[in-house]
Amino acid sequence: MNKQEQANKFFKLVDILEQLRGEHGCPWDKKQTHKTLMKYLFEESNEYNEAVEKEDYNNMKEELGDVLLQVIFHAQIAKENNKFDIYDVLDTINEKMIRRHPHVFGNSKATTEEEIRKEWEKIKAEEKKQKDRGIEG
Repeated sequence: MNKQEQANKFFKLVDILEQLRGEHGCPWDKKQTHKTLMKYLFEESNEYNEAVEKEDYNNMKEELGDVLLQVIFHAQIAKENNKFDIYDVLDTINEKMIRRHPHVFGNSKATTEEEIRKEWEKIKAEEKKQKDRGIEG
């Protein structure tokens, strides 16, 4: 499967959530909020944890899908409230992963796990300082 086919699977899930919450969508889905959905996010995460403990890969696959559904669901609600959308979420995590791995994506000389961990802690502390000052990272 090529990258475009993979991406299309993701887009399909985003479209499904848009339809479920749309004008002709599901009444239950349409009335959900971030707060009403929180129990499901925790529940699905716990079910994934149980599958990992059992090393049940088929169930892990299903439960990760349920967790992903919750992420997309929350992002759709935020989009409807003009706060952010799933693509903003992806931008944020992509930027964070690149920023926190300069030994892979930057010019860091860290090579050992200990050096990488110390660098990661330093980066995370700087992000926290910026966040506390109200600067988006």
